[in-house]
Amino acid sequence: MTYSLSAAKLQTYYRCPRAYYYRYERKLPSAAFYGSAALGTSLHQALARIYQDWHYGEPVPDFGWLEYCWSQQLQKLSAQHIEEGRSILRRYYHEYMVEQQTVRKPVAVEGRIQALLRVQNLEFVLTGRYDRLDHLDDGLELIDYKSTKDVTLADPEDVDLQIGLYYLALEQRYQCSLKRLSLIYLRTGDKVSFEATPFHRERVKTLVEEMAIQLRHDQKWKPFPGNQCDRCAYVKYCPAVSLAPDPLPDEARPAPQLQLALSI
Repeated sequence: MTYSLSAAKLQTYYRCPRAYYYRYERKLPSAAFYGSAALGTSLHQALARIYQDWHYGEPVPDFGWLEYCWSQQLQKLSAQHIEEGRSILRRYYHEYMVEQQTVRKPVAVEGRIQALLRVQNLEFVLTGRYDRLDHLDDGLELIDYKSTKDVTLADPEDVDLQIGLYYLALEQRYQCSLKRLSLIYLRTGDKVSFEATPFHRERVKTLVEEMAIQLRHDQKWKPFPGNQCDRCAYVKYCPAVSLAPDPLPDEARPAPQLQLALSI
C-alpha cells in the first residue's frame, strides 16, 4: 500500500504525534477558520494566468496584460475588493516585474509535486502544492503567494519540514535541487526567502523513518505537551492535558488494528 503524506501532516506529527493520531487516524474534525478568502483566491488565479499565458516576446509585459488577467477573476468580488486587488497587482508589477527588467518564464505555475520514499517496507508519497516554480542559475526557487494583511512567519521548524519535503519532491521530478523557498506577501509587497540545503531533505527523511516505525510497531502515539496545547482542537480528549479526558465522539473512525493509515 501507498500512504500520502503532506507538509501539513509532517508538521502535525512533529509537533505532537497524539494530535496527529486524533486528526488523521481517528478523523476528528479540527477547528475551522472562517473568513472571506475570495480576494486572495482571485489574486492567486490572476497571477497564475499572468505568468502562464503571456507570450514572453518582450522583456516585461505591459500593465494592460495584468489588468486583463485581473478582469477575468472578478465574479465573486465586491467593488472594494476589485480596486484593492488592482492596487496590489500594480505594486507587484512594479516591484517584481519592472524592477527585474526581464521576466523569465517559470518552470510551472499552480503546480503539484510528489516524491516516493520507502521506509520500513512502507511506501510514502510526499505531496505538496506551490504557486510558482522558477529557474535559478544553480537550481530552483519555489514561490508561494500570501494574501494575509500582515507578514506572519511560520514556525522555523514548520518551514524546515516544508522545505525538506519540497526538496525531495522537486529533486525526483526535475533532477534539480531546490535552492530557495520564497514567500511573497501580496498586500505588503514583502518577500521573505529561506535557503534550501540537503540538511532539510535529510531532516524529512529522518522524521518519516520515525513515523514509519510508529506506524508499524507503536500504537501509543505519545503526546508532546507544550505551548501548542493552548491552540489544539483535541485537548479535551488528551490524557496529557486532562486527568479525566472526554471519550472520543461516536463519529470518530475506529482505531485501526495496525497504525497504517496516512490518507489525505
